[in-house]
Formats: sequence, C-alpha cells, structure tokens
Amino acid sequence: MFTALQALLNSLAVSFDLPILDSIQAHLQCTFLDKAMPIVTLFGDGGVFWILVAVSLLFFAKYRKTGFSMGMALILGLLVCNIILKPQVARIRPYNFQLQEYGREITLLVKGLNDYSFPSGHTIASFEACTVLMLHDKRLGIPATILAILIAFSRLYLYVHYPTDVLVSLVLGILFGILGNLIVNAIYKKFVYKGKYIEE
Repeated sequence: MFTALQALLNSLAVSFDLPILDSIQAHLQCTFLDKAMPIVTLFGDGGVFWILVAVSLLFFAKYRKTGFSMGMALILGLLVCNIILKPQVARIRPYNFQLQEYGREITLLVKGLNDYSFPSGHTIASFEACTVLMLHDKRLGIPATILAILIAFSRLYLYVHYPTDVLVSLVLGILFGILGNLIVNAIYKKFVYKGKYIEE
C-alpha cells in the first residue's frame, strides 16, 4: 500500500506539486512574506502552540471539554501521521527532490529539515485544533482557522512541503478534529454526564 502511495506522490511531485511551489516563488515571493512566513510557521512547530492552547483551556470550566477534545485530536494526529505515515511513506522534502532529480538547489528561508515530508505535521495539528474550536466556539474557531490557513501556506512558501502534503494534511486534520471531539463527547456522556447528554 505504501509503495503505491510513494509512486503516486512521486508522480504528483513532478506534474502537480513543483509547478505550484515554483509559481509561489515566482509570483508571491516578496520581502514582507520572506520575513513573515518564517515567523508564522513557528506557530505550528511540534504542535507546541496548539498544545499550550489546549492545556490553557483546561483551566476554564466553560472550555475544559474543548481543551480535552483538542488534546485528543492532537494525540490522534501524532499517532497516525507522525508515527505511522511519515516513516512509512518516507517522502523526501521538495527542496531535496529538486536537488536529487534536477540538480537544482533551493535557497531556503529556514533551516532544512531532516525528517520526511508527508504529511505536514504543522498543517495537521493546526487544522485539528481549529476544527475543534469551530465546533465548540466560533469566536475562537474563526481566528484559529485563519492562523491554520496561514501556517499551511507558510509550509508551501518556505518550500518545505509539497501542496499534496498540505492538502492531505488539511483533510486529515479536520477529520481528526471531528473524531477527537466525538471521542471526548462519548467519554463525557458516559463518565461526566452519567449517560445524560447535555448540549453545550
């Protein structure tokens, strides 16, 4: 299964991904974004920002369930995407692909990464978090979603992920956000609400 996925991704790298990345470099690159995107992308590093948000929410009774749901979604993403998919798919970063296949060296605005490209951990964690927040409180969810979109775009602008990495990760992030919310809802119904569903 993973071999077939690797072949598909390699094909898409040439026909779909690299043209988009090169177009971003050619038409959107500017001094402002060169300075802003490395900062924006930091909000997705290791999911630390979103973990801190989830932990912070636990201190407020009104948002405690939201915090648990975010935590559950982030754990699901870590297990499936970082521990299973990344090492099994083993997709090299786009700047390494360019160098390996075409001898073209990409000048990066951030330090090169040593792990694999697929999927994008930044994107998955960000969309897991913003999905949960949208489900619970749109006042928190909307700014979180805007930040998640900016983080996902930063991965493309910085040439450290392929568009297919980001698109798949966006979908997985939303799915894990919904699943994390469902799991915590079920736990609350069984152990907190004592079998009685209380609509928030």
